[in-house]
Amino acid sequence: MKHFASLSALLALPLLLAAHATQAAPFAYVPNERSGSVTVIDCETDAVVDTIVTGGKPRGVAIDPQGKALFVSEQGSNALLVIDLATRKISERIALQESPEGVGLSPNGDWIVAASEVANSVNFIDGATRTPAYSVVTRGKNPEHAVFSPDGKWLFVSAEDADTLDIVDVAARKQIDAVKLGMRPRGIGFLPDGSKAYVAAELAGKVYAIDVATHAVRAVIPAGAFPNGVAVHPDGKTVYVSNGKDGSVSVIDTAQDRIVATIPVGKRPWNMALTPDGGKLYVANGRSNAVTVIDTASRTPLRDIAVGELPWGVAIK
Repeated sequence: MKHFASLSALLALPLLLAAHATQAAPFAYVPNERSGSVTVIDCETDAVVDTIVTGGKPRGVAIDPQGKALFVSEQGSNALLVIDLATRKISERIALQESPEGVGLSPNGDWIVAASEVANSVNFIDGATRTPAYSVVTRGKNPEHAVFSPDGKWLFVSAEDADTLDIVDVAARKQIDAVKLGMRPRGIGFLPDGSKAYVAAELAGKVYAIDVATHAVRAVIPAGAFPNGVAVHPDGKTVYVSNGKDGSVSVIDTAQDRIVATIPVGKRPWNMALTPDGGKLYVANGRSNAVTVIDTASRTPLRDIAVGELPWGVAIK
């Protein structure tokens, strides 16, 4: 019996090791505009484990659904960098229109998009072939973020030099609506069920809750000074908004559409991302050259992690 038990344990060991491997902590990827690099952070230890040199001015960042590739917009060469996450090296450079910024991915990975500020358009790249397919000109000037709805039907685009949110019908390949907001809309986040989207308007100092089905504004939420980045908790109950001038993050209760907490972070917080379980929020502080890690349960900052110069945002997988 003892021999049988020992043999069973040995046979089970590879399965246990495999299970442990699949449960490895995620990594956070932080593009640093001024350093021309991407900082890699282990989300279990919050230690910097690597720096990927990109050159130029890396800004927008997204990870493919399989977690194999990191997509980074690079303003200096007007390109989308494809970084192989197994080797952490650039494997491809895809030509984009002038001055690319925010990068987005459709839910199934069919489309990669990049907002191009000077070209005033959104570039659509085929996710399978990684070749440019077409672009959509937006009404708002200087588009910054382009975010797909959870069902992939809509692409919401914010433009810095505008007071509207542009809505693109992905199947029709054209803009079909523009929603009036406050000046300089920036970060965009959808609830997981796709019912509402939250858009921060920087100069207006407000966050707008938008009904995705009707494109109507359902609530206007006063935020801190210069609200910018938006991140949505996986359970859909909470939305986080960075306040650039205040050096803080506002916590919005989505049931009430009101701010329920404010968390101090570094200087000029920009874009953010949550771990897959929603336990930690990583905030890129552009003027602090650091990322603030927030415990979402207690709503308290845990630590600041030094990264490169002028971190633009965070992607986690």
